[in-house]
Amino acid sequence: MNWLTDYVRPKLKELMGKEKKDVPDNLWHKCPGCEQMLYHRELVENLSVCQYCNHHLRISVKKRLELLFDGGNYKEIPLGKVVQDPLKFKDTKKYADRLKTYRDKTKREDAMTVAVGTIGGKKVVISAFDFGFMGGSMGMAVGEGILKGAEEAVRSKAAFITIPASGGARMQEAILSLMQMPRTTIAVQMIREAKLPYIVLLTDPTTGGVSASFAMLGDIAIAEPKATIGFAGKRVIEETIREKLPEGFQTSEYLLDHGMVDLIVERKDLHSSLSKLLSHILK
Repeated sequence: MNWLTDYVRPKLKELMGKEKKDVPDNLWHKCPGCEQMLYHRELVENLSVCQYCNHHLRISVKKRLELLFDGGNYKEIPLGKVVQDPLKFKDTKKYADRLKTYRDKTKREDAMTVAVGTIGGKKVVISAFDFGFMGGSMGMAVGEGILKGAEEAVRSKAAFITIPASGGARMQEAILSLMQMPRTTIAVQMIREAKLPYIVLLTDPTTGGVSASFAMLGDIAIAEPKATIGFAGKRVIEETIREKLPEGFQTSEYLLDHGMVDLIVERKDLHSSLSKLLSHILK
């Protein structure tokens, strides 16, 4: 007989009462930047930014939109229907099953959300990635979301903002995923021809086919601090060129120093910064 398990624990439960408050398992988070342990409530209050090293942790697309739009108010636009699992792809798991798993987990149809609202009183359309849905990978549904956002911006004469958070193309859709690169570039061209502003907010991570297409075509490129932004991974590049890459390579700060990014803005200042930009551009 284990007296701790069979006697002490039941007695403690009895003393605490029959009704026990649910304690969440994720009370603490480790910062990916400095590896400090961060208390959940304090992290939420600080907009998921590390208080020690200012590392901007990833946030959900819902929190992102609430942070940017005036008063956190916006309206989502339904995405057009695309063919599901066109290649009948299967690796360790069927692609159709993966989609179902992530839809149940995120309560979203795919990695893209398109929303309409105002920022600083100016009408804005945002196409935002959800990294929690298959790493924000870009398949046909994401390409459709960028195109749908651009069409809505042109129709309503609004500014268009894209917020990538992606590992790149979706391998389960193969060539159909790569086709979204020129497709999203055409969507950006629609905005240019309508003489409307196109702003990109680069978040962690922005890589692969996403960075090689619409993500680097903004009239203004804004990045969150210490975000990873690039095409191929650091290790792949080093093995290819047989050289050590510079310190901080593929970070927001490195890209700002080399003219690839216009501004680095902390999360708490994004709404006010975008408001000022839009007030100048959309006079």
